[in-house]
Amino acid sequence: MSQTLHAHSPYSLAFTPNELSARWIKVAESEVPQPGERPVYQIRFEFSCGKKVKSARIRATAQGQYQLFINGVKIGDEELTPGSTDYGVQIAVQTFAVTNLVDKNAIVILLGDGWFRSIMGAFKQPNNFGTHVAVLAQLEITYEDGSIEIIGTNKSWRVGTSHITSADLILGQSEDRRLINSASYKAGFDDSAWAQPEEISVDAVLVSQFAPPVRATEEITPVSIKRISKDVQVVDLGQNINGWMRLLDLGPAGTQVTLIHGEVLDAHGDVTREHLILDMPQFGKQDAGQVDRVISAGIAGDYFEPQFTTHGFQFISVLGYPRDLTINDLRGIVVHSDLKKTGWFESNDARLNWLHEATVWSLRDNMCDVPTDCPTRERAGWTGDWQIFAPTAAYLFDVNDFSRKWLADVVVGQREDGAVPNIAPPDFMGSFKGPMAGINASAGWGDAIIAVPLAMYEEYGDTRALEECWDGAQKWIDFGLHRAKTLRHPDREKLRPVAAAHEEFLWDSPYHWGEWLEPGVDVSDFGVLLTADRSDVATAYLHRSAKQMVIAGKILGKPDSVVAYFQKVAGNTKNAWQKEFITANGLLDPDTQAHYVRALDFGLVPDELRTKFVDRLVELVRAAGTHLGTGFLTTPYLLPVLADNGHLDLAFELLFQDTPPSWLAMRNRGATTVWELWEGINEEGKAFASLNHYSKGAVISFLHRYIAGLVATKPAYQEFVVAPKMHADIKNVSTRHITKYGEITVAWKLDGKAFTLNVTAPQGTSGKAILPDGSEHVIKVGTNTFTC
Repeated sequence: MSQTLHAHSPYSLAFTPNELSARWIKVAESEVPQPGERPVYQIRFEFSCGKKVKSARIRATAQGQYQLFINGVKIGDEELTPGSTDYGVQIAVQTFAVTNLVDKNAIVILLGDGWFRSIMGAFKQPNNFGTHVAVLAQLEITYEDGSIEIIGTNKSWRVGTSHITSADLILGQSEDRRLINSASYKAGFDDSAWAQPEEISVDAVLVSQFAPPVRATEEITPVSIKRISKDVQVVDLGQNINGWMRLLDLGPAGTQVTLIHGEVLDAHGDVTREHLILDMPQFGKQDAGQVDRVISAGIAGDYFEPQFTTHGFQFISVLGYPRDLTINDLRGIVVHSDLKKTGWFESNDARLNWLHEATVWSLRDNMCDVPTDCPTRERAGWTGDWQIFAPTAAYLFDVNDFSRKWLADVVVGQREDGAVPNIAPPDFMGSFKGPMAGINASAGWGDAIIAVPLAMYEEYGDTRALEECWDGAQKWIDFGLHRAKTLRHPDREKLRPVAAAHEEFLWDSPYHWGEWLEPGVDVSDFGVLLTADRSDVATAYLHRSAKQMVIAGKILGKPDSVVAYFQKVAGNTKNAWQKEFITANGLLDPDTQAHYVRALDFGLVPDELRTKFVDRLVELVRAAGTHLGTGFLTTPYLLPVLADNGHLDLAFELLFQDTPPSWLAMRNRGATTVWELWEGINEEGKAFASLNHYSKGAVISFLHRYIAGLVATKPAYQEFVVAPKMHADIKNVSTRHITKYGEITVAWKLDGKAFTLNVTAPQGTSGKAILPDGSEHVIKVGTNTFTC
């Protein structure tokens, strides 16, 4: 077992070299069951304490997912432990205090596939980190006389199957409650007929968990239940969530109930999961999963709560339930990383309030130990998603340690040449070892290795993420430069057989996702997707990341020569971008909204062309019927770019646009979370792709920073400005944000022509208020009121 952390790791070792005496034990399966047929195993051991116990703790982890019991009592309230990491490199260990539980003891561990062996990713690949599940646990008892006893997993423990007959994070969970033997959780049970585990060695380093764990954070009562046929009842929670259902009455013994979870209903009013199945016949037929099954034991008070899976859903089709369900029979259990909430927004406008809450829900549903893209189809930690959304997320929740934990997997997943994986931790198919390795290292995705740490510094004033990722970010920039210098896109070679001098800094090959999911752009042709030239996006990101390295280098006190190097890279990439994409008539090719927004936001525009670029962006928006045309990467910057360049009115028009593509079109079609596609549900009610992707919700930073007007001018809001931007429909707005210094509150209202702004500033901060009449005022610690 490795005892070496990677350089600048945020983790600490879970065990010192001499502390660990427990052994990894693997469930010996003669043949690995197929996904959806893999049981949750029950592993147990008995012991007695012969003396008075002073203290006791247990440290545990798994290659798989585990739950821990001592004398029939479940230990801890964490879910999905040990969590999602790159299991081949580092595995998190949880520590639990169990002093009051040890006496005549039985330790029981339920062990399932979890993140380690469940199907994951777009290709529904199982066994991403291994083919057999294993567990390690070490109980340390300190007695009153000062002696210490260590009890650890080894081959003398026993293995059986539990009442959970199958479990997979995406496919779902099946239980036969009749198989529960409560005696097996207590001392005195005869397990002599159970199997013996196999002791194994594991190379990954064991690390102490430091990020907030996943927990059940909320219970939701259904808003309606409708019987649509003799055997099917459809439950509506009224909210798209991540988690599972708790079924409180299971019916007579032998009753078989199936729960099918989904985000949307079909034309017949039943749950459909068709939109969650990617059309990729070359990879075989996919199973959308999200199906749980339970057989009742007929015991009063018994209930079903499948904690070895998790689903993204608002609706549940319940099959086989013996009577009409009531809303008191079920609860939706919301499950995500238990992060402290730090940001709120409210206004008199229901549309803005919906947009904010839909985004918050999408974020909650996708903060499941890693920042996932969706809680349904893939559940993957795409780097591009968090690169876009991290600044917005940091206003809403304390995501500092959550991000640092995830970035640790980005760093260890980085290839030696500097290529950054698209997904961290990776699923096998899309990893550098898998058949889709070639689509990794995309600009806009890999840039998360510098963009996210810088966002954490700006929000929290904490340099740790920057320090932990600095070396990796350097390697990423150098990787992009090497690709730019040594590779040329085939289309460019045909157009210009002899490379122009600036092409040394033009990054065009071999693959980038590009803007991704622009309205009207078809991405279904995989061949075109893999071969398109997206150098306009990649070179722009290489430039921005170099500029961010300059900022980070100064923050971290790097040598002047290092800072100067990245300044030179930023200059060279800017020059290459301008020479390649600014046309003779002073516009851009490609002539798209996204290209102009990125140019204006990233500082790529020559001063003399700024007005022309802004005017062209406005023309493109108007030509689209006052609709946005941005995709995945530039949507967060569209409204700020317009507002900062004299077109606040147009920014508001886009914000309040309610026909697709737009945010409010989602509201009009019943969304409670933000969609992956601008038209995730069409006019006929047919769903497409994920209906729970937070990325497009990054627009709510416009609500915080422009409508409420709160902007940090020094890291962690040590200094800030409040400058609200007005719209005729908005009469009152409030935002609250908890900073490292305390809570800042901003509330303004417009009563006729009388404007009132109230700001509360915590000790250690200072600010400036800029009112709609242009007057400026000092914000002091405490409560401030300004009028105009």
